[in-house]
Amino acid sequence: MGLIEIPIPKTIARTLKLHAGSQRRQQGRVLKKLLKKAKFTEFGQAYHFDEILLHKEPEKAFQQRVPVFDYDSIYRQWWYRTLDGIPDVCWPGKIEYFALSSGTSGSASKYIPVTNDLMRGNRIVMIKQLLTLLNYENIPVKSIRKGWLMLGGSTDLQKGPGYYAGDLSGITAKKVPFWFSPFYKPGKKIARTKDWNTKLDEIVEQAPHWDIGFVVGVPAWIQMCMEMVIERYHLKNIHEIWPNLAFYVHGGVAFDPYKKGFEKLLGKPLTYIETYLASEGFIAYQDMQHGKGMKLSTNEHIFLEFIPFNSGNFDHDGNIIANAQALLLDEVEEATDYAILISTSAGAWRYLIGDTVRFTNKKRAEIVITGRTKHFLNLVGEHLSVDNMNKAIQLAGQQLNISIPEFTVAGIPHDAFFAHHWYIACDDTVDTARLRTAIDDSLKELNDDYAVERKSALKEVLVTILPERAFMEFMERKGKLGGQHKFPRVMKGKMLEEWQQFIASVIQ
Repeated sequence: MGLIEIPIPKTIARTLKLHAGSQRRQQGRVLKKLLKKAKFTEFGQAYHFDEILLHKEPEKAFQQRVPVFDYDSIYRQWWYRTLDGIPDVCWPGKIEYFALSSGTSGSASKYIPVTNDLMRGNRIVMIKQLLTLLNYENIPVKSIRKGWLMLGGSTDLQKGPGYYAGDLSGITAKKVPFWFSPFYKPGKKIARTKDWNTKLDEIVEQAPHWDIGFVVGVPAWIQMCMEMVIERYHLKNIHEIWPNLAFYVHGGVAFDPYKKGFEKLLGKPLTYIETYLASEGFIAYQDMQHGKGMKLSTNEHIFLEFIPFNSGNFDHDGNIIANAQALLLDEVEEATDYAILISTSAGAWRYLIGDTVRFTNKKRAEIVITGRTKHFLNLVGEHLSVDNMNKAIQLAGQQLNISIPEFTVAGIPHDAFFAHHWYIACDDTVDTARLRTAIDDSLKELNDDYAVERKSALKEVLVTILPERAFMEFMERKGKLGGQHKFPRVMKGKMLEEWQQFIASVIQ
């Protein structure tokens, strides 16, 4: 029996039925559902959710009465009490699970509340995405009936005083529903393994016994796993051991920089499926075979708002300023970058998740992720986004016919002016000067502000080529190897200092 053929529990099946109406009306229903559920919590009482529900325009009243929170402010004022086991703080009941954010900065891990309501909503969105495969053309249907290799964090979670904490992928795997268990790989025993390298070794050992149709995970770790399997069993490509592998579900980081190296490991093409599953919830998913963006989940468990990512709403360090303008879904425009606010069924309220998105199709509520509010370069007004960086790396790789699986960029002083220093992972033979020129020229085409500043205060572009293993070793030293961890695209502050010290030791 295939996964799609399994009878889905009735409560979920009923919820899967799409409600009529626009995304704005769907979002209105979601907000009311969240407010009703949480109105007797301490947060709901403090901000008078009962009065907001009676308002003629609840969405606008919600925006007027409830302030915007980032992690530090909501944790300091509210979430810290849930770690002490206090129930009914921001969501009904006691919080039993916390997702430790993957953290692409040097800061301490963030404890993000995870509730059964949130997990249920995530599962519904996952099933909706899975059902969209029925509309794809020329896909091997038999592969949908095969195993799913989900390469995530350990399900052996940290135990606190009355709660468990760990990687969201580990929490998800630990609570995998019974109807999905027959398809889930590597299985619960291997999933409990804490040490990443040991987990990979165990997966490689079991690889010949599995019939895999899907692989799911961060590109760098999936690629590493497939390389190890190919090396261990002396294969030409991964399809020699998993002939039914047909789908790769990815998210959390742009896939384009990895694609060239990734496809060297394949015997035949895969169907790529992008998701936007953050520690705070399943926000969007690709629902069309050749779609340019991901469809926002507007009808389940997350209420969305959008703040234009500009100098009127954010300072030079990416911090939100007071009275920032937040828009509802029907108020946004295409081709504009927005910082995203979410309110969820885990007690996140008007929460600045830290990602920036751009609408590619407003009518369909389709977005692409363009970067992070604090991961951008704007030393002298160049306004360089992670999206710009990813595209420049992709174009440079194509031009020079090389694979660049990882990179990071730092803004540094240069004489009396400034420079960008690119650190690039490449195991191919490459001319550093040509690569530097290719990246610089691409960015000038992609970003007018960058082109202007390259004639002014942004005097130099520096490039250091490193082996890919150097990036992996740094992540390992930081305790961020595997799971949902991603290498930061922009280096700043303390982490930049640690990276520079590490690179100095590697080059020596």
